[in-house]
Amino acid sequence: MSTTPAPAKAQLTQGHKKVIFASSLGTVFEWYDFFLYGSLAAIIAKQFFSGVNETTGMIFALLAFAAGFFVRPFGAAFFGSLGDRIGRKYTFLVTILIMGISTFLVGVLPNYASIGFAAPVILIILRLAQGLAMGGEYGGAATYVAEHAPDDKRGLYTSFIQCTATLGLFMSLLIILACRYFLGNEAFEAWGWRIPFLVSIVLLGVSVWIRLQLSESPLFQQMKSEGKGSKTPFRDSLKGGNLKLMLLVLLGAAAGQAVVWYGGQFYALFFLSSMLKVDATTSYLLIAAALALGVPFFIFFGWLSDRIGRKKIILAGCLLAAVTYIPIFKGLTHFANPAIEEARSSSPALVVADPNTCSFQFDPVGLRKFTSSCDVATAALTKAGVPYDVQPAAAGSLAMVNVGSASVISYEAAGLTKEEGKAKADAFGAELKTALSTAGYPAKADGARINYAGTILMLWLLVLYVTMVYGPIAAYLVELFPTRIRYTSMSLPYHIGNGWFGGFLPAISFALVAGTGNLYYGLWYPIIIALMSVVIGGLFLRETKNVDITK
Repeated sequence: MSTTPAPAKAQLTQGHKKVIFASSLGTVFEWYDFFLYGSLAAIIAKQFFSGVNETTGMIFALLAFAAGFFVRPFGAAFFGSLGDRIGRKYTFLVTILIMGISTFLVGVLPNYASIGFAAPVILIILRLAQGLAMGGEYGGAATYVAEHAPDDKRGLYTSFIQCTATLGLFMSLLIILACRYFLGNEAFEAWGWRIPFLVSIVLLGVSVWIRLQLSESPLFQQMKSEGKGSKTPFRDSLKGGNLKLMLLVLLGAAAGQAVVWYGGQFYALFFLSSMLKVDATTSYLLIAAALALGVPFFIFFGWLSDRIGRKKIILAGCLLAAVTYIPIFKGLTHFANPAIEEARSSSPALVVADPNTCSFQFDPVGLRKFTSSCDVATAALTKAGVPYDVQPAAAGSLAMVNVGSASVISYEAAGLTKEEGKAKADAFGAELKTALSTAGYPAKADGARINYAGTILMLWLLVLYVTMVYGPIAAYLVELFPTRIRYTSMSLPYHIGNGWFGGFLPAISFALVAGTGNLYYGLWYPIIIALMSVVIGGLFLRETKNVDITK
Protein backbone atom coordinates (compact mmCIF):
# COMPACT_ATOMS: atom_id res chain seq x y z
CA MET A 1 0.00 0.00 0.00
CA SER A 2 1.21 3.51 -0.74
CA THR A 3 2.45 5.51 2.23
CA THR A 4 0.96 8.70 0.79
CA PRO A 5 -1.55 10.04 3.32
CA ALA A 6 -5.16 10.55 2.34
CA PRO A 7 -5.87 14.13 1.23
CA ALA A 8 -8.04 15.03 4.20
CA LYS A 9 -5.84 13.67 6.98
CA ALA A 10 -3.49 16.56 7.57
CA GLN A 11 -6.18 19.03 8.38
CA LEU A 12 -9.94 19.29 8.09
CA THR A 13 -10.55 22.12 5.63
CA GLN A 14 -13.52 24.47 5.58
CA GLY A 15 -14.78 22.65 2.52
CA HIS A 16 -14.73 19.34 4.32
CA LYS A 17 -16.62 20.86 7.25
CA LYS A 18 -19.37 21.90 4.85
CA VAL A 19 -19.44 18.41 3.37
CA ILE A 20 -19.78 16.83 6.83
CA PHE A 21 -22.54 19.28 7.72
CA ALA A 22 -24.38 18.48 4.51
CA SER A 23 -24.08 14.75 5.16
CA SER A 24 -25.36 15.11 8.72
CA LEU A 25 -28.27 17.33 7.72
CA GLY A 26 -29.39 14.89 5.04
CA THR A 27 -29.26 12.08 7.58
CA VAL A 28 -31.49 14.08 9.98
CA PHE A 29 -34.18 14.15 7.31
CA GLU A 30 -33.86 10.42 6.70
CA TRP A 31 -34.21 9.61 10.40
CA TYR A 32 -37.20 11.96 10.56
CA ASP A 33 -38.91 9.86 7.91
CA PHE A 34 -38.13 6.63 9.70
CA PHE A 35 -39.21 7.77 13.16
CA LEU A 36 -42.58 9.21 12.18
CA TYR A 37 -44.07 5.74 12.31
CA GLY A 38 -42.74 5.05 15.81
CA SER A 39 -43.97 8.39 17.10
CA LEU A 40 -47.46 7.72 15.72
CA ALA A 41 -47.66 3.99 16.52
CA ALA A 42 -50.82 4.30 18.67
CA ILE A 43 -52.73 6.18 15.94
CA ILE A 44 -51.46 3.86 13.21
CA ALA A 45 -52.69 0.89 15.26
CA LYS A 46 -56.22 2.34 15.13
CA GLN A 47 -56.01 3.27 11.45
CA PHE A 48 -54.47 0.10 10.01
CA PHE A 49 -54.97 -2.70 12.55
CA SER A 50 -58.53 -2.09 13.68
CA GLY A 51 -59.56 -5.62 12.65
CA VAL A 52 -58.07 -7.20 15.81
CA ASN A 53 -58.47 -6.58 19.55
CA GLU A 54 -56.72 -3.51 20.97
CA THR A 55 -53.90 -5.30 22.78
CA THR A 56 -53.07 -7.40 19.72
CA GLY A 57 -53.53 -4.35 17.50
CA MET A 58 -50.94 -2.38 19.44
CA ILE A 59 -48.49 -5.29 19.41
CA PHE A 60 -49.13 -5.73 15.67
CA ALA A 61 -48.51 -2.01 15.08
CA LEU A 62 -45.28 -2.17 17.06
CA LEU A 63 -44.21 -5.21 15.06
CA ALA A 64 -44.96 -3.35 11.82
CA PHE A 65 -42.67 -0.66 13.20
CA ALA A 66 -40.14 -3.39 13.94
CA ALA A 67 -40.51 -4.81 10.40
CA GLY A 68 -38.54 -1.83 9.16
CA PHE A 69 -35.82 -2.82 11.60
CA PHE A 70 -35.94 -6.50 10.64
CA VAL A 71 -34.82 -5.84 7.07
CA ARG A 72 -32.15 -3.29 7.96
CA PRO A 73 -29.36 -5.93 7.94
CA PHE A 74 -30.38 -6.91 4.41
CA GLY A 75 -30.22 -3.27 3.39
CA ALA A 76 -26.83 -3.07 5.08
CA ALA A 77 -25.57 -6.06 3.09
CA PHE A 78 -26.87 -4.77 -0.26
CA PHE A 79 -26.11 -1.07 0.05
CA GLY A 80 -22.92 -1.68 2.04
CA SER A 81 -21.60 -3.84 -0.78
CA LEU A 82 -22.69 -1.18 -3.27
CA GLY A 83 -20.96 1.55 -1.27
CA ASP A 84 -17.71 -0.44 -1.05
CA ARG A 85 -17.74 -1.07 -4.80
CA ILE A 86 -18.99 2.15 -6.43
CA GLY A 87 -18.63 4.75 -3.68
CA ARG A 88 -20.28 6.35 -0.66
CA LYS A 89 -21.84 9.36 -2.42
CA TYR A 90 -24.02 7.54 -4.97
CA THR A 91 -25.29 5.09 -2.37
CA PHE A 92 -26.52 8.09 -0.33
CA LEU A 93 -28.69 9.25 -3.21
CA VAL A 94 -30.37 5.87 -3.65
CA THR A 95 -31.16 5.40 0.06
CA ILE A 96 -32.63 8.87 0.51
CA LEU A 97 -34.90 8.46 -2.53
CA ILE A 98 -36.27 5.11 -1.31
CA MET A 99 -36.82 6.47 2.20
CA GLY A 100 -38.53 9.69 1.13
CA ILE A 101 -40.88 8.12 -1.41
CA SER A 102 -41.91 5.30 0.97
CA THR A 103 -42.66 7.80 3.75
CA PHE A 104 -44.76 9.99 1.46
CA LEU A 105 -46.79 6.97 0.33
CA VAL A 106 -47.66 6.12 3.95
CA GLY A 107 -49.29 9.56 4.10
CA VAL A 108 -51.64 8.76 1.21
CA LEU A 109 -52.32 5.10 2.04
CA PRO A 110 -56.04 4.30 2.68
CA ASN A 111 -56.75 2.82 6.12
CA TYR A 112 -58.27 -0.53 7.16
CA ALA A 113 -61.81 0.84 7.09
CA SER A 114 -61.36 1.81 3.42
CA ILE A 115 -59.56 -1.16 1.85
CA GLY A 116 -59.51 -3.80 4.58
CA PHE A 117 -56.59 -6.21 4.97
CA ALA A 118 -54.73 -4.66 2.03
CA ALA A 119 -54.03 -1.56 4.16
CA PRO A 120 -51.76 -3.19 6.77
CA VAL A 121 -50.13 -5.34 4.06
CA ILE A 122 -49.15 -2.29 1.98
CA LEU A 123 -48.09 -0.44 5.13
CA ILE A 124 -45.71 -3.25 6.07
CA ILE A 125 -44.28 -3.31 2.52
CA LEU A 126 -43.54 0.41 2.79
CA ARG A 127 -41.96 -0.12 6.20
CA LEU A 128 -39.77 -2.82 4.68
CA ALA A 129 -38.64 -0.41 1.96
CA GLN A 130 -37.80 2.18 4.62
CA GLY A 131 -35.83 -0.39 6.56
CA LEU A 132 -33.81 -1.42 3.52
CA ALA A 133 -32.95 2.21 2.83
CA MET A 134 -32.01 2.88 6.44
CA GLY A 135 -29.83 -0.23 6.39
CA GLY A 136 -27.72 1.43 3.72
CA GLU A 137 -27.76 4.90 5.24
CA TYR A 138 -25.98 4.77 8.56
CA GLY A 139 -22.87 2.85 7.53
CA GLY A 140 -22.39 5.16 4.57
CA ALA A 141 -22.81 8.34 6.57
CA ALA A 142 -20.51 7.19 9.38
CA THR A 143 -17.87 5.86 6.99
CA TYR A 144 -18.04 8.98 4.83
CA VAL A 145 -17.56 11.40 7.73
CA ALA A 146 -14.87 9.29 9.44
CA GLU A 147 -12.86 9.05 6.22
CA HIS A 148 -12.80 12.86 6.01
CA ALA A 149 -11.91 13.54 9.66
CA PRO A 150 -8.41 13.91 11.19
CA ASP A 151 -7.26 10.87 13.17
CA ASP A 152 -7.36 12.69 16.51
CA LYS A 153 -10.86 14.10 15.97
CA ARG A 154 -12.67 11.12 14.47
CA GLY A 155 -14.85 10.59 17.54
CA LEU A 156 -15.81 14.26 17.62
CA TYR A 157 -16.74 14.56 13.95
CA THR A 158 -18.64 11.28 13.70
CA SER A 159 -20.60 12.28 16.82
CA PHE A 160 -22.42 14.83 14.64
CA ILE A 161 -23.79 11.89 12.63
CA GLN A 162 -24.84 10.31 15.93
CA CYS A 163 -26.86 13.42 16.75
CA THR A 164 -28.88 13.08 13.58
CA ALA A 165 -31.03 10.18 14.80
CA THR A 166 -32.10 12.05 17.92
CA LEU A 167 -32.56 15.29 15.98
CA GLY A 168 -34.70 13.41 13.46
CA LEU A 169 -36.87 12.09 16.27
CA PHE A 170 -36.96 15.57 17.80
CA MET A 171 -38.07 17.11 14.50
CA SER A 172 -40.77 14.48 14.00
CA LEU A 173 -42.12 15.15 17.51
CA LEU A 174 -42.21 18.92 16.93
CA ILE A 175 -44.08 18.61 13.64
CA ILE A 176 -46.55 16.18 15.21
CA LEU A 177 -47.09 18.58 18.12
CA ALA A 178 -47.64 21.51 15.76
CA CYS A 179 -50.23 19.54 13.77
CA ARG A 180 -52.01 18.47 16.97
CA TYR A 181 -52.05 22.06 18.23
CA PHE A 182 -53.46 23.64 15.08
CA LEU A 183 -55.86 20.82 14.12
CA GLY A 184 -56.96 19.57 17.54
CA ASN A 185 -56.62 15.96 18.72
CA GLU A 186 -59.81 14.69 17.08
CA ALA A 187 -58.98 15.96 13.60
CA PHE A 188 -55.35 14.96 13.96
CA GLU A 189 -56.21 11.36 14.85
CA ALA A 190 -58.82 11.18 12.08
CA TRP A 191 -56.72 12.53 9.19
CA GLY A 192 -54.17 15.10 10.36
CA TRP A 193 -51.63 12.40 11.26
CA ARG A 194 -50.98 12.11 7.52
CA ILE A 195 -49.52 15.63 7.27
CA PRO A 196 -46.11 14.83 8.82
CA PHE A 197 -45.72 11.99 6.31
CA LEU A 198 -46.73 14.20 3.39
CA VAL A 199 -44.30 16.93 4.47
CA SER A 200 -41.50 14.44 3.86
CA ILE A 201 -41.74 15.03 0.11
CA VAL A 202 -40.39 18.54 0.71
CA LEU A 203 -37.65 17.17 2.93
CA LEU A 204 -36.85 14.63 0.21
CA GLY A 205 -36.23 17.41 -2.29
CA VAL A 206 -33.95 19.25 0.14
CA SER A 207 -32.08 16.06 1.05
CA VAL A 208 -31.45 15.05 -2.56
CA TRP A 209 -30.12 18.53 -3.33
CA ILE A 210 -27.82 18.31 -0.30
CA ARG A 211 -26.53 14.87 -1.25
CA LEU A 212 -25.74 16.09 -4.76
CA GLN A 213 -23.32 18.62 -3.25
CA LEU A 214 -21.15 15.91 -1.68
CA SER A 215 -17.74 14.89 -2.98
CA GLU A 216 -16.53 11.31 -2.71
CA SER A 217 -14.59 10.08 0.34
CA PRO A 218 -10.83 10.76 -0.08
CA LEU A 219 -9.90 7.32 1.28
CA PHE A 220 -12.27 5.61 -1.12
CA GLN A 221 -10.85 7.60 -4.04
CA GLN A 222 -7.31 6.69 -2.99
CA MET A 223 -8.18 3.02 -2.63
CA LYS A 224 -9.83 2.91 -6.06
CA SER A 225 -6.93 4.72 -7.73
CA GLU A 226 -4.52 2.15 -6.26
CA GLY A 227 -6.74 -0.73 -7.43
CA LYS A 228 -7.13 -2.14 -3.93
CA GLY A 229 -10.91 -2.16 -3.62
CA SER A 230 -12.90 -5.33 -3.09
CA LYS A 231 -14.94 -6.76 -5.96
CA THR A 232 -17.00 -8.87 -3.54
CA PRO A 233 -17.15 -6.88 -0.26
CA PHE A 234 -20.05 -8.87 1.19
CA ARG A 235 -18.30 -12.19 0.64
CA ASP A 236 -14.99 -10.80 1.86
CA SER A 237 -16.66 -9.48 5.03
CA LEU A 238 -17.78 -13.00 5.92
CA LYS A 239 -14.33 -14.54 5.72
CA GLY A 240 -12.43 -15.94 8.70
CA GLY A 241 -11.29 -13.42 11.25
CA ASN A 242 -13.49 -10.62 9.92
CA LEU A 243 -16.65 -12.69 10.43
CA LYS A 244 -15.58 -13.46 14.00
CA LEU A 245 -14.92 -9.77 14.59
CA MET A 246 -18.36 -8.82 13.24
CA LEU A 247 -20.02 -11.32 15.61
CA LEU A 248 -18.09 -9.94 18.56
CA VAL A 249 -19.00 -6.37 17.57
CA LEU A 250 -22.65 -7.39 17.29
CA LEU A 251 -22.86 -9.07 20.71
CA GLY A 252 -20.27 -6.98 22.52
CA ALA A 253 -21.21 -3.47 21.37
CA ALA A 254 -24.04 -3.03 18.84
CA ALA A 255 -26.71 -5.08 20.64
CA GLY A 256 -26.18 -3.31 23.97
CA GLN A 257 -26.01 0.09 22.30
CA ALA A 258 -29.25 -0.68 20.47
CA VAL A 259 -31.38 -1.64 23.47
CA VAL A 260 -30.12 1.34 25.47
CA TRP A 261 -30.83 3.63 22.52
CA TYR A 262 -34.38 2.38 21.87
CA GLY A 263 -35.15 1.89 25.55
CA GLY A 264 -34.15 5.44 26.41
CA GLN A 265 -36.14 7.11 23.63
CA PHE A 266 -38.91 5.02 22.03
CA TYR A 267 -39.82 2.76 24.92
CA ALA A 268 -39.72 5.73 27.29
CA LEU A 269 -42.23 7.55 25.07
CA PHE A 270 -44.41 4.45 24.84
CA PHE A 271 -44.23 3.93 28.62
CA LEU A 272 -45.33 7.50 29.30
CA SER A 273 -48.27 7.57 26.90
CA SER A 274 -49.57 3.98 26.93
CA MET A 275 -48.77 2.74 30.44
CA LEU A 276 -48.76 5.90 32.54
CA LYS A 277 -51.61 7.44 30.52
CA VAL A 278 -49.93 10.82 30.10
CA ASP A 279 -51.70 12.55 27.21
CA ALA A 280 -49.91 12.42 23.87
CA THR A 281 -49.05 16.11 23.61
CA THR A 282 -47.55 16.23 27.10
CA SER A 283 -45.61 13.00 26.47
CA TYR A 284 -44.11 14.43 23.28
CA LEU A 285 -43.17 17.69 25.00
CA LEU A 286 -41.52 15.87 27.90
CA ILE A 287 -39.50 13.63 25.58
CA ALA A 288 -38.63 16.62 23.37
CA ALA A 289 -37.33 18.53 26.41
CA ALA A 290 -35.16 15.60 27.47
CA LEU A 291 -33.82 15.20 23.94
CA ALA A 292 -33.00 18.91 23.68
CA LEU A 293 -31.07 18.73 26.97
CA GLY A 294 -29.33 15.53 25.93
CA VAL A 295 -28.18 16.30 22.36
CA PRO A 296 -24.98 18.20 23.35
CA PHE A 297 -23.75 15.09 25.15
CA PHE A 298 -23.47 13.18 21.85
CA ILE A 299 -20.77 15.69 20.93
CA PHE A 300 -19.24 15.58 24.41
CA PHE A 301 -18.86 11.81 24.52
CA GLY A 302 -17.61 11.75 20.92
CA TRP A 303 -14.96 14.31 21.92
CA LEU A 304 -14.16 12.43 25.13
CA SER A 305 -13.69 9.18 23.20
CA ASP A 306 -10.86 10.84 21.25
CA ARG A 307 -9.09 11.27 24.57
CA ILE A 308 -9.86 8.24 26.74
CA GLY A 309 -11.15 5.70 24.19
CA ARG A 310 -14.44 4.56 22.67
CA LYS A 311 -14.98 1.15 24.23
CA LYS A 312 -15.00 2.13 27.90
CA ILE A 313 -17.60 4.90 27.33
CA ILE A 314 -19.93 2.63 25.35
CA LEU A 315 -19.76 -0.23 27.87
CA ALA A 316 -20.12 2.16 30.82
CA GLY A 317 -23.36 3.44 29.29
CA CYS A 318 -24.64 -0.13 28.90
CA LEU A 319 -23.74 -0.98 32.50
CA LEU A 320 -25.34 2.17 33.95
CA ALA A 321 -28.53 1.50 32.00
CA ALA A 322 -28.72 -2.11 33.17
CA VAL A 323 -28.23 -1.17 36.82
CA THR A 324 -30.58 1.84 36.91
CA TYR A 325 -33.36 1.19 34.35
CA ILE A 326 -35.88 -0.20 36.84
CA PRO A 327 -35.37 2.59 39.42
CA ILE A 328 -35.57 5.25 36.68
CA PHE A 329 -38.80 3.89 35.19
CA LYS A 330 -40.26 3.60 38.69
CA GLY A 331 -39.23 7.23 39.09
CA LEU A 332 -41.15 8.05 35.90
CA THR A 333 -44.27 6.50 37.43
CA HIS A 334 -43.73 8.41 40.67
CA PHE A 335 -43.29 11.78 38.95
CA ALA A 336 -45.62 11.45 35.92
CA ASN A 337 -48.60 9.58 37.39
CA PRO A 338 -48.27 9.13 41.16
CA ALA A 339 -51.91 8.05 41.40
CA ILE A 340 -50.98 4.66 39.89
CA GLU A 341 -48.31 4.19 42.53
CA GLU A 342 -50.69 5.22 45.33
CA ALA A 343 -53.54 3.04 44.12
CA ARG A 344 -51.21 0.10 43.68
CA SER A 345 -50.07 0.51 47.27
CA SER A 346 -53.51 0.97 48.85
CA SER A 347 -55.67 -1.22 46.57
CA PRO A 348 -53.59 -3.71 44.54
CA ALA A 349 -55.39 -5.27 41.60
CA LEU A 350 -55.58 -9.05 41.70
CA VAL A 351 -56.78 -11.40 38.97
CA VAL A 352 -58.04 -14.63 40.54
CA ALA A 353 -58.13 -17.22 37.77
CA ASP A 354 -57.44 -20.80 36.70
CA PRO A 355 -53.75 -20.58 35.60
CA ASN A 356 -54.42 -22.91 32.67
CA THR A 357 -56.75 -20.34 31.12
CA CYS A 358 -54.28 -17.43 31.23
CA SER A 359 -52.37 -16.91 27.97
CA PHE A 360 -49.23 -14.99 27.12
CA GLN A 361 -50.94 -12.52 24.80
CA PHE A 362 -48.25 -12.17 22.16
CA ASP A 363 -49.71 -12.65 18.68
CA PRO A 364 -47.50 -11.15 15.95
CA VAL A 365 -49.87 -12.08 13.10
CA GLY A 366 -53.14 -11.08 14.77
CA LEU A 367 -54.85 -14.43 14.15
CA ARG A 368 -55.31 -15.72 17.69
CA LYS A 369 -58.34 -14.83 19.75
CA PHE A 370 -57.84 -14.47 23.50
CA THR A 371 -61.31 -15.34 24.75
CA SER A 372 -60.87 -16.96 28.18
CA SER A 373 -62.17 -15.05 31.18
CA CYS A 374 -58.58 -14.66 32.43
CA ASP A 375 -57.42 -13.20 29.11
CA VAL A 376 -60.39 -10.83 28.99
CA ALA A 377 -59.60 -9.56 32.49
CA THR A 378 -55.84 -9.16 32.03
CA ALA A 379 -56.26 -7.47 28.63
CA ALA A 380 -58.69 -4.97 30.15
CA LEU A 381 -56.29 -4.14 33.00
CA THR A 382 -53.34 -3.79 30.61
CA LYS A 383 -55.33 -1.43 28.40
CA ALA A 384 -56.17 0.64 31.49
CA GLY A 385 -52.50 0.80 32.50
CA VAL A 386 -53.21 -0.97 35.79
CA PRO A 387 -50.52 -3.30 37.21
CA TYR A 388 -51.87 -6.55 38.59
CA ASP A 389 -50.94 -9.91 40.08
CA VAL A 390 -52.50 -13.28 39.27
CA GLN A 391 -53.69 -15.64 42.02
CA PRO A 392 -54.51 -19.28 41.17
CA ALA A 393 -58.15 -20.35 41.40
CA ALA A 394 -60.00 -23.62 41.02
CA ALA A 395 -59.95 -25.27 37.59
CA GLY A 396 -62.87 -24.23 35.42
CA SER A 397 -63.80 -21.17 37.46
CA LEU A 398 -64.45 -17.76 35.91
CA ALA A 399 -61.69 -15.21 36.41
CA MET A 400 -62.37 -12.42 38.87
CA VAL A 401 -60.72 -9.02 39.34
CA ASN A 402 -60.39 -7.97 42.97
CA VAL A 403 -59.53 -4.31 43.48
CA GLY A 404 -60.12 -2.46 46.74
CA SER A 405 -63.38 -3.75 48.20
CA ALA A 406 -64.85 -4.59 44.80
CA SER A 407 -64.88 -7.89 42.93
CA VAL A 408 -65.65 -7.89 39.21
CA ILE A 409 -66.39 -11.22 37.57
CA SER A 410 -65.04 -11.65 34.03
CA TYR A 411 -66.71 -13.66 31.27
CA GLU A 412 -65.93 -16.24 28.59
CA ALA A 413 -65.94 -14.60 25.16
CA ALA A 414 -65.75 -17.81 23.11
CA GLY A 415 -68.91 -18.71 21.22
CA LEU A 416 -70.65 -15.36 21.68
CA THR A 417 -72.23 -13.56 18.77
CA LYS A 418 -70.90 -10.12 17.91
CA GLU A 419 -73.84 -8.46 19.66
CA GLU A 420 -73.54 -10.70 22.72
CA GLY A 421 -69.80 -10.12 22.89
CA LYS A 422 -70.23 -6.35 22.74
CA ALA A 423 -72.90 -6.38 25.43
CA LYS A 424 -70.73 -8.53 27.72
CA ALA A 425 -67.64 -6.39 27.06
CA ASP A 426 -69.52 -3.14 27.71
CA ALA A 427 -71.00 -4.42 30.96
CA PHE A 428 -67.71 -5.84 32.22
CA GLY A 429 -65.79 -2.75 31.13
CA ALA A 430 -68.20 -0.37 32.86
CA GLU A 431 -68.14 -2.35 36.11
CA LEU A 432 -64.35 -2.64 36.05
CA LYS A 433 -63.93 1.06 35.29
CA THR A 434 -66.09 1.96 38.30
CA ALA A 435 -64.14 -0.39 40.57
CA LEU A 436 -60.78 0.97 39.40
CA SER A 437 -61.91 4.57 39.76
CA THR A 438 -63.23 3.93 43.27
CA ALA A 439 -59.91 2.33 44.21
CA GLY A 440 -58.04 5.42 42.97
CA TYR A 441 -56.68 4.17 39.63
CA PRO A 442 -56.73 7.10 37.18
CA ALA A 443 -58.18 6.83 33.67
CA LYS A 444 -55.40 9.21 32.62
CA ALA A 445 -52.58 11.10 34.28
CA ASP A 446 -53.63 14.26 36.10
CA GLY A 447 -51.68 17.14 34.55
CA ALA A 448 -51.85 19.08 37.80
CA ARG A 449 -50.05 16.28 39.64
CA ILE A 450 -47.28 15.68 37.11
CA ASN A 451 -43.91 16.67 38.50
CA TYR A 452 -42.50 18.01 35.24
CA ALA A 453 -38.98 18.66 36.53
CA GLY A 454 -38.72 15.18 38.03
CA THR A 455 -40.13 13.52 34.91
CA ILE A 456 -37.73 15.40 32.61
CA LEU A 457 -34.84 14.49 34.92
CA MET A 458 -35.67 10.78 34.62
CA LEU A 459 -36.03 11.05 30.84
CA TRP A 460 -32.80 13.04 30.60
CA LEU A 461 -30.93 10.30 32.45
CA LEU A 462 -32.23 7.79 29.91
CA VAL A 463 -31.12 10.07 27.05
CA LEU A 464 -27.72 10.57 28.73
CA TYR A 465 -27.14 6.81 28.56
CA VAL A 466 -28.14 6.96 24.90
CA THR A 467 -25.47 9.59 24.24
CA MET A 468 -22.83 7.49 26.03
CA VAL A 469 -23.43 4.38 23.95
CA TYR A 470 -24.23 6.13 20.68
CA GLY A 471 -21.89 9.14 20.60
CA PRO A 472 -18.64 7.14 20.13
CA ILE A 473 -20.04 4.08 18.29
CA ALA A 474 -19.59 5.34 14.71
CA ALA A 475 -15.88 6.05 15.17
CA TYR A 476 -15.48 2.74 17.00
CA LEU A 477 -17.07 0.69 14.20
CA VAL A 478 -15.22 2.51 11.42
CA GLU A 479 -11.87 1.94 13.13
CA LEU A 480 -12.42 -1.79 13.55
CA PHE A 481 -12.62 -2.64 9.83
CA PRO A 482 -10.40 -2.08 6.74
CA THR A 483 -11.30 0.49 4.06
CA ARG A 484 -11.96 -2.02 1.28
CA ILE A 485 -14.86 -3.68 3.16
CA ARG A 486 -15.56 -1.05 5.83
CA TYR A 487 -19.03 0.05 4.67
CA THR A 488 -20.30 -3.55 4.57
CA SER A 489 -18.48 -4.87 7.63
CA MET A 490 -19.55 -2.10 10.02
CA SER A 491 -23.11 -1.88 8.65
CA LEU A 492 -24.01 -5.54 9.18
CA PRO A 493 -23.39 -5.84 12.96
CA TYR A 494 -24.73 -2.34 13.54
CA HIS A 495 -28.02 -3.00 11.75
CA ILE A 496 -28.50 -6.50 13.12
CA GLY A 497 -27.98 -5.03 16.58
CA ASN A 498 -30.21 -2.02 16.04
CA GLY A 499 -32.65 -3.66 13.65
CA TRP A 500 -33.25 -6.86 15.59
CA PHE A 501 -32.12 -6.43 19.19
CA GLY A 502 -33.26 -2.78 19.34
CA GLY A 503 -36.11 -2.65 16.85
CA PHE A 504 -38.06 -5.45 18.51
CA LEU A 505 -37.67 -3.97 22.00
CA PRO A 506 -41.03 -2.12 22.14
CA ALA A 507 -43.04 -5.16 20.99
CA ILE A 508 -41.20 -7.64 23.22
CA SER A 509 -41.31 -5.41 26.28
CA PHE A 510 -44.99 -4.55 25.83
CA ALA A 511 -45.87 -8.25 25.46
CA LEU A 512 -43.94 -9.03 28.65
CA VAL A 513 -45.89 -6.35 30.53
CA ALA A 514 -49.21 -7.54 29.10
CA GLY A 515 -48.39 -11.13 30.04
CA THR A 516 -47.30 -10.47 33.63
CA GLY A 517 -49.17 -7.36 34.77
CA ASN A 518 -45.87 -5.87 35.97
CA LEU A 519 -45.25 -2.41 34.46
CA TYR A 520 -41.47 -2.89 34.76
CA TYR A 521 -41.13 -6.50 33.65
CA GLY A 522 -40.48 -5.50 30.05
CA LEU A 523 -37.27 -3.76 31.16
CA TRP A 524 -35.58 -7.10 31.77
CA TYR A 525 -35.12 -7.50 28.03
CA PRO A 526 -32.86 -4.43 27.55
CA ILE A 527 -31.16 -5.07 30.91
CA ILE A 528 -30.07 -8.59 29.96
CA ILE A 529 -28.91 -7.58 26.47
CA ALA A 530 -26.95 -4.59 27.83
CA LEU A 531 -25.21 -6.79 30.42
CA MET A 532 -24.35 -9.31 27.70
CA SER A 533 -22.56 -6.57 25.76
CA VAL A 534 -20.69 -5.40 28.85
CA VAL A 535 -19.29 -8.91 29.40
CA ILE A 536 -18.51 -9.82 25.77
CA GLY A 537 -17.28 -6.38 24.77
CA GLY A 538 -15.19 -6.03 27.89
CA LEU A 539 -13.47 -9.39 27.36
CA PHE A 540 -13.10 -9.70 23.60
CA LEU A 541 -13.16 -6.30 21.87
CA ARG A 542 -10.13 -4.02 21.58
CA GLU A 543 -9.84 -0.27 21.93
CA THR A 544 -9.41 1.56 18.60
CA LYS A 545 -8.59 5.18 19.47
CA ASN A 546 -5.79 6.61 17.29
CA VAL A 547 -5.67 3.65 14.87
CA ASP A 548 -4.72 4.31 11.23
CA ILE A 549 -7.83 3.75 9.09
CA THR A 550 -6.05 4.21 5.74
CA LYS A 551 -5.22 0.50 5.61
